[in-house]
Amino acid sequence: MGQIRDIMEKDVITIENDKTAQDAAKIIAENDISFLVVMNDGIPQGVLSESDFVRRIAVEDKKSSEVLISEIMSYKFRSVDPTTTIEDAIQKMLNKNIRRLLVLDNEKLVGVVTQTDLASYLRDQLLVDGTIKSISND
Repeated sequence: MGQIRDIMEKDVITIENDKTAQDAAKIIAENDISFLVVMNDGIPQGVLSESDFVRRIAVEDKKSSEVLISEIMSYKFRSVDPTTTIEDAIQKMLNKNIRRLLVLDNEKLVGVVTQTDLASYLRDQLLVDGTIKSISND
């Protein structure tokens, strides 16, 4: 199996931690994504997901333009190194029941891998394996 660097998304959309929830919501909507990596002086500080908006703004009936990201983001995030094997990353996501892993190289954000990325990779592997078996049987 390959390494995370082979399948990670390198163009990660980020936001600084001093922005408002409304700023974040606009970026999420404009880019049709489900989360942002929250940065503080170039270092990942946390993750802000759509569910954070629901749980910490909508449910509490807060005004998004008045809420700082730092008040609603998830400070806990899991990460892997670019050389982590895809199998190890899958196992980590399953064990921790998480949807995404940040990819850090010496604490610098270099990518992200999501459940969707892993499912796509595994689908491609199954298709390749199926094609090889089909050719071998012919």
